[in-house]
Order: sequence, then structure tokens, then C-alpha cells
Amino acid sequence: MLDLGYPATVVLFLLLAITTLAWCITRARLRKIQREKDDIVGEEMRMFDFLHHIGEAIEKDITPAQLYKEIVEGFGEVLGTDGGAIYLLSEDRAHLVPKFISSNCPPLVSVPAQITELSKTNAKALMSHLMLTRVGAEDGMLGEVVSTEASVRIGSLRSHDSLSSSATHYAQDFSAMLSTLQYGGRNIGVVAVVRNHENGPFTDNDYDVFRSVSEQSAFAMGNAMIHQELTDKRKIDDELRTAREVQNVLLPSSEPHIPGYRVYGSNTPARIISGDYFDYIDLPENRSGIVIADVTGKGLPAGLLMAMCRSVLRLTAMATASPSEALGLVNRHLFPDVREDMFVSLIYIVLDNDTGKLRMSRAGHDAPLLFRAETGGIETIKPPGLALGIDAGDVFDRVTKDVEIEMKQGDCLLLYTDGVCEAVDDYDNEFGLEKLEQVFSKAAALGAERVVESILQEVSVFAGNQPQMDDITMIAVEKR
Repeated sequence: MLDLGYPATVVLFLLLAITTLAWCITRARLRKIQREKDDIVGEEMRMFDFLHHIGEAIEKDITPAQLYKEIVEGFGEVLGTDGGAIYLLSEDRAHLVPKFISSNCPPLVSVPAQITELSKTNAKALMSHLMLTRVGAEDGMLGEVVSTEASVRIGSLRSHDSLSSSATHYAQDFSAMLSTLQYGGRNIGVVAVVRNHENGPFTDNDYDVFRSVSEQSAFAMGNAMIHQELTDKRKIDDELRTAREVQNVLLPSSEPHIPGYRVYGSNTPARIISGDYFDYIDLPENRSGIVIADVTGKGLPAGLLMAMCRSVLRLTAMATASPSEALGLVNRHLFPDVREDMFVSLIYIVLDNDTGKLRMSRAGHDAPLLFRAETGGIETIKPPGLALGIDAGDVFDRVTKDVEIEMKQGDCLLLYTDGVCEAVDDYDNEFGLEKLEQVFSKAAALGAERVVESILQEVSVFAGNQPQMDDITMIAVEKR
């Protein structure tokens, strides 16, 4: 019986040992799987926290420099890196410009010997050099990433070929991962992260996570750029609207009271800031001035030149009763400060309130139209003259002359800028001078205000859905 029982005990013991071993192995495997699961879940949570943090940062309108810092530090949270850097392509895409380099990130570009030597006594010298050094878009390890539009993993920065000529001597060696940053189907730069060899190499899983986070970072940076552009545009728009409000103050707030005449003016800018202007000036010796002008170009430069011209003319108009002499003085004041590609066309009228006489000078402006009530016809008034800002003064003074116009009851004079005739329809046809004369002829007998309103309405109907391409300014002067 003992002989028979002994082998059975041994067998039972072996079975128990095998079962226990299998259970231990299974338990160890389960623990390993659980740890891997926890690591993956933890990694995912860190990634989600990182992306959430970046999203909140963008909404808070942080500066680009702060965003780059947040991204590099976020890589450290997700992957346990020891530092990193972000380089973005310049506008001409010829260079990579450093935007953020963490303080413990080793140089990713070659460093001259003198900088290395200087950094031994000046701790800031190396970082200052790195932040001021633009890298060719195809040079070194950074250029390689941009050129290949790929990601790379480098086991040892110290021995990398691109740094072989560098005078920088790494006290410690680092491994690195670099990835192109792409947004909207195009490269915007490179992100790099490093880890000290003492903290272990980057694993395959680290590399996969790095590429994924790089993609999300590029998307966040692209969105931040658009967000910043929109923010900047809103600020500029607000500033332009403020400038327009100031400009509106420079335009007449009411029509002038001139004995025997009714005057009505209108300004419709194509943009927020207008390069056209009109003005009424109270002159000495019971005279009145009427001005319409058009500055070449649009936007803020034209608006600034318009304001200059208005101020100078208001000053010089007080010195003389001759429109051409006043414009000559304006031209001499403006010429030194007017760019070569800019000039001002202008018509200046001086009305004598006692006699009702009208004198006009035209500085290269569109010829005004005169409706004669007696005949129902339209005359074109063409005083000789040169635009302001083209000549220093001698030619301008010689060419620009006054003309005197006699207006009878019911006559109407129309001053306008080229935005009226150059308005286009859906077929790219211009409104034109002929159509302007037709509309003017029909409305002239109804008074100055009706003339301007009728022309504005006809131009609007003619243009249809086409955007207004140029400022439209008009003044109608009706003889009562």
C-alpha cells in the first residue's frame, strides 16, 4: 500500500505545483497587462489633458510665445521628455526661425566655437545665440525633417552627423524625436523633444505617441494662428472705424447757406476709409468756398493724404480770392510729402455772396457738368489744371488757371469723382459719362438734393450685386 501511495502523492504534489506555477504566471501576466493598460490609459489621459489645456490656452488669447512654451512643456507631461524646441518656417519658407527653446534643451544646430567659449563665462550666451539663429530650411537635422515631411528618432545627438562640426560639447548625451508640423496640407515648421540618456531611450510607443501629439499640436498652432489673425483683423477694423468716425467729422455736417444758391453734397466710401472728400469753407469778405477732391488709391494712406489736403487748403484759402492761387499754395505744401505713386485731383470754387459770381479752378479733376435750364442742355466745364502732388510748383502754377462761370436761375452745376462713371455692372460695363449726363439732365430741374440722390440710386441699380470699387462723392450747386 505504501509503495502504491507514494507515487500518487508525488503526482498530486507535482500537479499542485504546476497549477500554482500556472496561476502565478497567469497572475503575473494579468498584472503586466493591467500595468500596460494603466500606462495606456494614463498616457491617453495625459494626452487629453494636454489637448484640453492647449485648447483653453488658445481661447484665453495667450501670445504665440506662450503657446509654444505650453506645447513643449506639454510633451514633457505626456512623454516624460527633458526639453524641446519649436522652429517655424519664415514667410519666404527659406529659413526655420526658433520660436521656443526650453532652457534644458541641448543645441539642435551647429554652434560656433566662440559662442561655446563665451558660454563658459556667460550662461545666457548660448541661448541668446540659438534664439537669434535662423536655420536654412534644408540644413541639418531640422531641415531634414522639413524636406522629407516626416518624423525621425535620433538615438544620440552627440554623434549626429549634422552636429559633427559643432563646437558644442555635450556634457551628457540625449536622444531626440523630431516631427514636421503640418497644417492645412503644408509645413509650418518642426517640433523636437529630447530625453537624457540617464532617463532611458525613447520607445516605439513613445515615438507613436510623439507623432500623434505633434499632429494635434500643429492643428492647435494653425488654429491659434487663424485666431490671432482674426483678433488682429478685428483690432484693425476697430481702429479703422474709429478713423472713419474722425474722418466723418472732417466732412460737412450740414449744407452751406449761400445767397441765391442751394448746395448739396454726398460721400459714399468704397471702404471704411475714403480717399474722396468734399468741403464747404467760410471765406473772408463774404465769400464761400466749395471743394471736391479725389486722392489716388484707397484705404488709410489715401485717407491721411485727404486729411492733409483739407487742412492745408482751409488755411491757404484764407490768403487769396483766387482758387488757382490757393491751389498753387496747397500744391507747394503737399508736394514734398506726397509719394511718387500718389496725387490729388481737386476742384475748388469760390462764390462771391454779394455778386453771385462763381470762380473755379480744376487740378486735374473730372470736368464738372453744367445743366442750363434755358436750353435743357449739358455743358462740360474744363478749366486747365494739373493734379496736386505731381509737380513741385512751377509747372502747376503755369498750367492751372481760374475760369468764371455765370449761372442763371434753374441752372445746376454737378461736381463728381470718378467712382460714379467707373461703377460696373454684372457684365463689367461701366456706368460711364453718357449715362451720368442722362440722369443728371432728367433730375437737374428738381433741385440739387434730388440730383445727387437720383444719381446714387441709378448707380446702385446699374451695379446690381457688384461691389463698389471706388469712393463716390458728388456736389450739386443749384442757382435759385
